[in-house]
Amino acid sequence: MTVVEQTPVQAALAAAPSAPAPEPVLSPDRPRRIGGVSRSGVLSLTGAAASGLCVTILLYGELAPFSGALGFTLTAYLFFLAIYAVLTGFEEDGQAVRDRVMTVVLWTAATLLFSALVLVVGFTAWRGREALPHGNFFTQDMQAAGPLDPLTNGGIAHAMLGTLTMTAIALAITVPLGLACAVYLNQIPGRFSRFVRTIVEAMTALPSIVAGLMVYAVWILGLGMQKSGLAAGFAISVMMLPIVIRASDVVLRLVPGTLTEASEALGAPRWRTVWHVVLPTARSGLATAVILGTARGIGETSPVLLTAGFTAALNTDPTSGPMVSLPLAVFNFVKSPQPTMIARGFGAAAVLMALVLVLFVIARVTGGRGPGHQTKRQARRTARASRQDVARFDELHAPGLSLFPAEFPAEASATADPTAPGEND
Repeated sequence: MTVVEQTPVQAALAAAPSAPAPEPVLSPDRPRRIGGVSRSGVLSLTGAAASGLCVTILLYGELAPFSGALGFTLTAYLFFLAIYAVLTGFEEDGQAVRDRVMTVVLWTAATLLFSALVLVVGFTAWRGREALPHGNFFTQDMQAAGPLDPLTNGGIAHAMLGTLTMTAIALAITVPLGLACAVYLNQIPGRFSRFVRTIVEAMTALPSIVAGLMVYAVWILGLGMQKSGLAAGFAISVMMLPIVIRASDVVLRLVPGTLTEASEALGAPRWRTVWHVVLPTARSGLATAVILGTARGIGETSPVLLTAGFTAALNTDPTSGPMVSLPLAVFNFVKSPQPTMIARGFGAAAVLMALVLVLFVIARVTGGRGPGHQTKRQARRTARASRQDVARFDELHAPGLSLFPAEFPAEASATADPTAPGEND
């Protein structure tokens, strides 16, 4: 057996404790970028779009007997999404890939909706461009104009006035009743409120012709009243009421319960809490609910035809005589084969869209900003009220102010200053 002798240096190294292995250095976690545009993202989108288009052209032109513009577009879009997911997966994990793909899908849906809106508004304004520049189109009615008359004769003044009158009557009925019913459903839960909410939800799908028939049977046939703008306002309010109630109920549910609890803890009754806390907090959402109801009612045609009739003359009395609205006038104009009448119809449709936009702006200005945001006028009012409170507190803590009734001066002075001499001294 051979024994290998170690040198003193080797013996010292063998006896020395071994050094610990170095710990791996972990890189700090970096948050994943959610939004924004990056170079790799743009290149992936461009490459996926080009690849999807090329694959679809190859499929439709060479490999398969497919045809049709709609099918070509859908196939190209599906290939685009698949290729984009593959390209994104080379750099990101699965969660990031799903996030990128869903972002592209949502952007596509938003683009389609916006394009459809622009197409509707632009097409209507373009087809009505011949009638809109004439001033008589807004100041005259169609009583003295016929289908063969040029656009310099006649207008839609009678339809504009009728639409404004009917909408005003419907809003005067719908807004107080709708908000009161929404407050009842939100503040007084119970069996009856659940029953009312079920009826309201069912009425949101009520056909407009049924509302017109109901008002026609009750107001005109039952009570013997004549067709008028007032009857049309009743029919439109039936269509608007469930929309306003349902939307207002949803908005009032979003008011934090801590606000109402704090108001009631300070001793305010329920009605004062609703009037000064709940409704001001949800004012912006309530304005949106009124806008939705107005947009539903202002475009109705069949209830107006049943309850208000049709006329080509201007009628300023909503309680007597037939009255026409802009949607009904549009329907009557565009069904004519004459190009001038069709131009009047599209011009009236453009005016109707502009009227809805004006009502929307008025409602947004009336509704104000969301909760927690004050306008300049509200900020000045709050600052003025704060200054008044400060002045009132200073008066209460002013020196020499007596906190006791005036009919007991002796007791008040004795209590206020024990060291002061009394009346017997």
